[in-house]
Amino acid sequence: MDALTVAVIYFGSCIAAGLILKLAVVLWTRRREVDLADVQSEGGPHRGTRRVGLLGFWRDEGPDR
Repeated sequence: MDALTVAVIYFGSCIAAGLILKLAVVLWTRRREVDLADVQSEGGPHRGTRRVGLLGFWRDEGPDR
Protein backbone atom coordinates (compact mmCIF):
# COMPACT_ATOMS: atom_id res chain seq x y z
CA MET A 1 0.00 0.00 0.00
CA ASP A 2 2.89 2.36 0.69
CA ALA A 3 4.28 1.85 -2.81
CA LEU A 4 0.90 2.62 -4.36
CA THR A 5 0.64 5.83 -2.34
CA VAL A 6 4.11 6.93 -3.40
CA ALA A 7 3.34 6.12 -7.05
CA VAL A 8 0.09 8.11 -6.97
CA ILE A 9 1.82 11.09 -5.40
CA TYR A 10 4.79 10.92 -7.80
CA PHE A 11 2.88 10.39 -11.06
CA GLY A 12 -0.03 12.55 -9.99
CA SER A 13 2.24 15.51 -9.33
CA CYS A 14 3.95 15.07 -12.71
CA ILE A 15 0.62 14.92 -14.52
CA ALA A 16 -0.71 17.92 -12.60
CA ALA A 17 2.42 19.94 -13.39
CA GLY A 18 2.09 19.06 -17.08
CA LEU A 19 -1.56 20.08 -17.19
CA ILE A 20 -0.85 23.38 -15.42
CA LEU A 21 2.02 24.13 -17.83
CA LYS A 22 -0.17 23.31 -20.85
CA LEU A 23 -2.91 25.58 -19.56
CA ALA A 24 -0.40 28.39 -19.01
CA VAL A 25 0.94 28.05 -22.57
CA VAL A 26 -2.56 28.01 -24.07
CA LEU A 27 -3.59 31.10 -22.13
CA TRP A 28 -0.37 32.90 -23.06
CA THR A 29 -0.74 32.14 -26.78
CA ARG A 30 -4.39 33.20 -26.79
CA ARG A 31 -3.57 36.46 -25.03
CA ARG A 32 -0.84 37.27 -27.55
CA GLU A 33 -2.88 35.97 -30.53
CA VAL A 34 -0.09 33.63 -31.58
CA ASP A 35 -0.73 30.37 -33.41
CA LEU A 36 1.53 27.41 -34.09
CA ALA A 37 1.48 28.27 -37.80
CA ASP A 38 2.84 31.73 -36.94
CA VAL A 39 5.71 30.25 -34.98
CA GLN A 40 6.54 27.75 -37.74
CA SER A 41 6.42 30.47 -40.41
CA GLU A 42 9.15 32.38 -38.57
CA GLY A 43 11.51 29.58 -39.52
CA GLY A 44 11.42 30.85 -43.08
CA PRO A 45 11.16 29.03 -46.39
CA HIS A 46 14.83 28.01 -46.37
CA ARG A 47 14.56 26.06 -43.14
CA GLY A 48 15.98 22.64 -43.78
CA THR A 49 14.30 19.31 -43.30
CA ARG A 50 15.27 17.54 -40.12
CA ARG A 51 14.64 14.10 -38.78
CA VAL A 52 13.06 14.06 -35.33
CA GLY A 53 11.83 11.34 -33.02
CA LEU A 54 8.47 11.46 -31.31
CA LEU A 55 7.60 8.72 -28.82
CA GLY A 56 9.84 6.21 -30.55
CA PHE A 57 8.72 7.02 -34.10
CA TRP A 58 10.98 8.87 -36.51
CA ARG A 59 9.50 11.41 -38.87
CA ASP A 60 10.72 14.11 -41.23
CA GLU A 61 9.87 17.65 -40.27
CA GLY A 62 10.06 20.01 -43.22
CA PRO A 63 9.16 23.65 -43.73
CA ASP A 64 5.76 22.78 -45.20
CA ARG A 65 4.65 20.34 -42.45
